[in-house]
Amino acid sequence: MRHAGRDHRAGLGGLCLAQGLKAAGVAVTVHERDPSVGHRPQGYRIHLDSRAAQALNECLPPRLYELFTATAARPSTRVTIVDEHLRELHTVRFGDGASGDTPETFNAAVDRMTLRTILLAGLDEVRFGAEFVRYEQDGGRVRAFFADGSTAAGDLLVGADGIGSRVRGQRLPQARVKDLGVRCLYGRTILDDRVAGLLPPALSEGFMSVRSAGAGLALGLVRPRENPVEAAARLWPGLRLDWAGDYVMWALAVPAAAFPGTDRELGAADGARLHELAAGYVAGWHPDLVELVASAQADQTFYVPVRSSVPLGPWGPDNVTLLGDAVHAMSPAQGSGANCALLDAALLCRAVGAGGPLVEAVGGYERKMTELGFAAVRASEQAADGSGIRAKGLARLANRRPDQE
Repeated sequence: MRHAGRDHRAGLGGLCLAQGLKAAGVAVTVHERDPSVGHRPQGYRIHLDSRAAQALNECLPPRLYELFTATAARPSTRVTIVDEHLRELHTVRFGDGASGDTPETFNAAVDRMTLRTILLAGLDEVRFGAEFVRYEQDGGRVRAFFADGSTAAGDLLVGADGIGSRVRGQRLPQARVKDLGVRCLYGRTILDDRVAGLLPPALSEGFMSVRSAGAGLALGLVRPRENPVEAAARLWPGLRLDWAGDYVMWALAVPAAAFPGTDRELGAADGARLHELAAGYVAGWHPDLVELVASAQADQTFYVPVRSSVPLGPWGPDNVTLLGDAVHAMSPAQGSGANCALLDAALLCRAVGAGGPLVEAVGGYERKMTELGFAAVRASEQAADGSGIRAKGLARLANRRPDQE
């Protein structure tokens, strides 16, 4: 039996990989940097399409996949672009909201923390508080070293440790990540009767992008088909899904030069301070938008610099590989990051599960992963060029948190 060792920050692609490898009979251990599941905000609304759904269907036990679909929202039927005074600028209508019941047609928003908790279900070998430092290779084995002095050995190490990947730093020191010059504040406003009265009617039908001269605000309503707590009790008894209720996710994108402070300072700032900054940027906008941001859970606001991987040429495979944002981080302009990371997981599971020589399997995976992943990086950057985040991509800012997967 092969043993796959992994280190990551609980991104969706890494957990999907662990589920798929376990199903294939491969012993797998997840090494998680964070000390606990809920240690920090993990992101809110993300949009998943058939790439992600087919990967999840392939890797998850059937009842967990059913739980994933039960807690997803209904498909959107429109995307609306408005100015800061809620005057409509453009609307794109599509579908009728009835599609998406199969992996091949899936196209819906999900709550990131709900999906992350589903992906952790049934994984016995998850070690929290394990901050990866470096690895060493010896023949056909690889040993990972952690900040607490512990080590772990396996046949394969998969770095699913995000855009700041330490595994990538050692495995591919030539790989680069570039700053796209935009910073984003993410927040969540729980939906009650008062907040519901603030929402533009079009938001109930799909995503909304608010554009102004100095900032952009992405809005997405999160209403699962079934209450996640009740769905978990029905489909996976004992799994605890924390659910505070339906909510509006918002993501405020601002040029980096307009933020007061460095990335280090803002990354360390508490949610209340970041929420105060967000409120300042929307001051003077339509009163309903001002109140929507003001009514958010202030301590749950977080900050993300928007960055993108620079595609690189092929490299020779060995028993250390990468997945998701660790290798092909991208602008959120097309909402592809989480979809690509989950697709990576399925590709690697297929390759390892085929039973051939491990390094050959990794090489086949990396060829396909880089082909698809770097194509998505380029397409996302092209979509972001112009305005907004670098701008027309503002409507997708809320689809994912770009420093994880």
